[in-house]
Amino acid sequence: MSINTQSKQDLEDFKSYIIVEKNFSSHTAKAYCSDILSYLVWMDEQSCEDVNFSKIRDYLHFIQKFNYKKNTIARKIASIRTFYKFLYRERKIDSNPAMNLNTPKRPKSLPKFLTPDEVEQILNNTKIETPSGYRNRTILELLWATGMRVSELSGLNFGDLNLENNEIRVFGKGAKERIILVTDRAKSYLERYIETARSLIPKGFPVEEPTEDSPVFINNTGYRLQTRTIRNVINEIVEKINLPKHVTPHVFRHSFATHLIENGADLRVVQELLGHASISNTQIYTHVSTQHLKDVYNEAHPRA
Repeated sequence: MSINTQSKQDLEDFKSYIIVEKNFSSHTAKAYCSDILSYLVWMDEQSCEDVNFSKIRDYLHFIQKFNYKKNTIARKIASIRTFYKFLYRERKIDSNPAMNLNTPKRPKSLPKFLTPDEVEQILNNTKIETPSGYRNRTILELLWATGMRVSELSGLNFGDLNLENNEIRVFGKGAKERIILVTDRAKSYLERYIETARSLIPKGFPVEEPTEDSPVFINNTGYRLQTRTIRNVINEIVEKINLPKHVTPHVFRHSFATHLIENGADLRVVQELLGHASISNTQIYTHVSTQHLKDVYNEAHPRA
């Protein structure tokens, strides 16, 4: 199968649109472009500008046989809707054939989270005897204290730090800027990391005096630490202590939000700290908290 030449150009233009104008994250943009590429390959030589609703529906029936999860199907539909909305906006089509596509309801699942004791167990088993070990402990302290996304942490520059006021500026999804708060404990680890450990991490590579645009967290060659390394750090610790949970950086984020709600934090405050565009995204943590109360009740009440 091949792709129509005009469709190739439409895909390139669409990629620029969602990255530059829509401020999609690189991860989301890559997923959307992959979805559209698959759709165009299925279209073969037929132009994507010359289809109707029925043709798109045929494609959706076609991908059903791959047994994708509902979340994946929902994303693929969202990709196609966004793609045709873009083509219509650019006046490459006279009408939008994807306007009436229905998105399947996504299954609601409660986010996994760690108890405070489990978090401390992970933190205390992070070796800090080496510069990179101290960096790793600082990273985990920040994830637990702030609830920031791992991509936000990886992207931190020195110009984003306002430690005098226990604040850090981060850029979340869609390059949206927000201010998050840092506990004194996490701040202390971060300051000591910057003062002592950071310059010792690169092995055989000189570390220049940091500027506002310099990455806070670096690897052993002096470049910005990537999210994959942070995930690997957590995996190694969890495996070592035999914690019976699948722990990712996002689980730290879930844990942060859950414990704030459980301890009486206002939902709007938690929404602001997490950088959620909609309060509905934050409300899931009230359900987690309620479930936690039920679990405690069932364990503690003699007639439960």
